Amino acid sequence: MPADILFVNGLIYTMDPESPRASALAVGGERILAVGGDDLRDLAGPRTQVVDLGGRCVLPGLTDSHLHLMWFALGLQQVDLTGTTSLAEVQRRLAERAAVAPEGEWILGRGWDQEQWPDRRFPTAADLDAVAPRHPVMLTAKSGHALVANTPAMERAGVTPETPDPPGGRIVRDDAGRPTGLFLEEAMRWIQEAVPQPDATAVLRALPAALDHLARHGLTAVHDMGDLVGLEAYQRWLQETDPLPLRVVFYLPLDALEHARALRLRSGWGNDFLRLGGVKVFSDGALGPRTAAMLEPYLGEPENRGILTLEPEELRAVVRRAAEGGLALAVHAIGDRANRLVLDALAALPEAWRTSLRHRIEHVQLIHPDDLGRLAALGVVASMQPIHAVQDAPMADRYWGHPRCATAYAWRSLIEAGTVLAFGSDCPVEDPNPFLGIHAAVTRARTDGYGGPDGWYPQQRISVEEAVRAYTAGAAYAAGMESRLGTLTPGKLADLVVIDRDIFAVHPSAIPDTRVLGTMVGGRWVRALS
Repeated sequence: MPADILFVNGLIYTMDPESPRASALAVGGERILAVGGDDLRDLAGPRTQVVDLGGRCVLPGLTDSHLHLMWFALGLQQVDLTGTTSLAEVQRRLAERAAVAPEGEWILGRGWDQEQWPDRRFPTAADLDAVAPRHPVMLTAKSGHALVANTPAMERAGVTPETPDPPGGRIVRDDAGRPTGLFLEEAMRWIQEAVPQPDATAVLRALPAALDHLARHGLTAVHDMGDLVGLEAYQRWLQETDPLPLRVVFYLPLDALEHARALRLRSGWGNDFLRLGGVKVFSDGALGPRTAAMLEPYLGEPENRGILTLEPEELRAVVRRAAEGGLALAVHAIGDRANRLVLDALAALPEAWRTSLRHRIEHVQLIHPDDLGRLAALGVVASMQPIHAVQDAPMADRYWGHPRCATAYAWRSLIEAGTVLAFGSDCPVEDPNPFLGIHAAVTRARTDGYGGPDGWYPQQRISVEEAVRAYTAGAAYAAGMESRLGTLTPGKLADLVVIDRDIFAVHPSAIPDTRVLGTMVGGRWVRALS
């Protein structure tokens, strides 16, 4: 059978341990026909497109195993506070938007991180009122686990000094008991539910720019920790437009669990472009707002051990309900206490419910040494974001300290214990460029030199091959798609990326500058080869 596309003269890393390197690859329809050397030229027919790679590097299509695609797409239209170095800069950007937005219209923004500001003070409603007094304003933190609202926004939401803290959340108050404008974890809903919610049409309008951005970075699949409005948008895209330019494995929010059970939906339902992964559950908060659930207090905060968004009994019940219904768990756990409680809940499942589903812990940012081997023993995937380690290192040292940080973002220890890693970015919390993640995993180095020349806790560094595997084969395994994706193997879907350098051979410092020359999904160029 002649190939539709024949790649020759390439440096092809298949990530298939049986045949790790090749110089030629043949594609027929949406699948890989053959991988090998010059002998594949025999597959060229009169209509075959022969692509001379000129020695350029080819990888399997890369997967971001944890992002929030709808949030990212809509966020491109909001006030971008990423990288702000002071509260004054946040106020300046907010004032610029307020000057052109109709009076009374909501202004939304995201990406602030008080840890990057000189005094590390959380913003307040008064700070926002000073520059946008005539608009309701909601600015979400980079972590996604805190937001600040101004006075008009709190008035629209009906928040008063008498408004109670919800379970799993906290309204920060001043000495007189009045809300300061800062809302943590589940308390964010007080403001979020007052904001006009985007519908699927708005998401559809926002998606093309976001999807093009991901394709430019070589991403051919994402695991979307999503929202039901986003799910509707994906369905409409597939019904009304061409195939999606990447594959989406969708994880339902917890409030959809009972609906999914009633409909008998199970992990794996769907097709190769839109597939149900399971259910996303939160067990704790985040490091930034110091709400990640800890076994011991945060340094300098003896009363603070973070927040459990679900109490242990509730967590066990949710885990059991999902697994009983054939739905894999993707459980957010950042603090060492949260990770232990999630492992306890998964260990309590009947063995058949564990082994038949690809359960995952999202982030695994801090794990107690006693728990390092438990993920592999239980068959639980560690879905992690390498870039968090280099971004969070100073904050982790400040609030967790040594020796706890020795097993923070512990990729090497987890691999040595036999754990399957699946890497992502948590976009829009961090940049979705996977080459930044690969660099972070290999070096644990920050551009400012923090952590020293060998990186922050360098004993947890991993190799380029191990990092790429977590973005390819590991990600496919986490989604139960290892028979279809993750390696460049005959019979698998032809998802691949062509890049401008051999990231396995260059100095690690050159990896972040990798340029994607072409992105293919199912034998179709979604970013034409240049």
